[in-house]
Amino acid sequence: MDIGARARPPFLGGARRGTARTVATAVLVAMTCGASTLAAPSQAAHAAPPPAAATSAASSTAASGVWGSAAAGAQGVVAMAAPDDRAEVRPRPRVDCRRVKCVALTFDDGPGPYTDTLLAYLAAYHAQATFFVVGSNVVTYPRVLRRTVAAGHEIGNHTWSHPDLTRLSPARVRSQLGRTDQAIRAITGIVPGLVRPPYGAINATVRRQTGRPMVLWSVDTLDWRYRSSATVARRALRSVRPGSVILFHDIHPTTVRAIPRVLRKLAGRGYRFVTVSQLFGGHPPRLVFNAAPPDLH
Repeated sequence: MDIGARARPPFLGGARRGTARTVATAVLVAMTCGASTLAAPSQAAHAAPPPAAATSAASSTAASGVWGSAAAGAQGVVAMAAPDDRAEVRPRPRVDCRRVKCVALTFDDGPGPYTDTLLAYLAAYHAQATFFVVGSNVVTYPRVLRRTVAAGHEIGNHTWSHPDLTRLSPARVRSQLGRTDQAIRAITGIVPGLVRPPYGAINATVRRQTGRPMVLWSVDTLDWRYRSSATVARRALRSVRPGSVILFHDIHPTTVRAIPRVLRKLAGRGYRFVTVSQLFGGHPPRLVFNAAPPDLH
């Protein structure tokens, strides 16, 4: 399944929509007395890249009913009422990215069948990462999501079924985010403090539906196109700078196999692997591409 396989850099025009393979998804999320029962659906549909969406720098306001008045904390997540199977969040080490070289590795469209292998690679380098998860996959792989949270990684909202949000009504945008928040909360007891819009497609209407930071990227590995681990690693290593936010997709086995080389090479260059929230000292801006280079004093 390639939900977000054909992600494109923000603001890139001229993309053409192909034929989408649509798989019906049905899920029941019942939350009673702090516990949850989830009916796992089939995996969500893959959609080809939409036409470029306009991105507005206008200020956005939090939408009532999407995630209430909770704000993202330094850990990038908001603790909610804990269900019986809530994942325990491992404290993250303090890293001052103004003084050391940091890079944020981000993984879209999971959780999936290769995410556990990726978690093992990250653990070997004591690397923290940010996972922007799709709601329909969250209920398919709940235990993988719990393990991701337990390992101390940051979880972001990547919508329920990976649509181009700029083509939806405000109510449907809120539904895409809200259903995913509900599923993540039911499984882990947290609600993500970050949002990544599919395809990097945002506009003023989309931004008004949530007060959370919208996280894009500064390095696109194009791993949906290059199903070669060597190519994916080379593209990541060639373009990285201190403060970079790198886009990967952990639904591709070739991408996961590229990660040990990326970790080894960047660690050798003195990089620290941090979450998006850590990259900004716990306070990401409303629109994220990358962070300023460190002072290195």
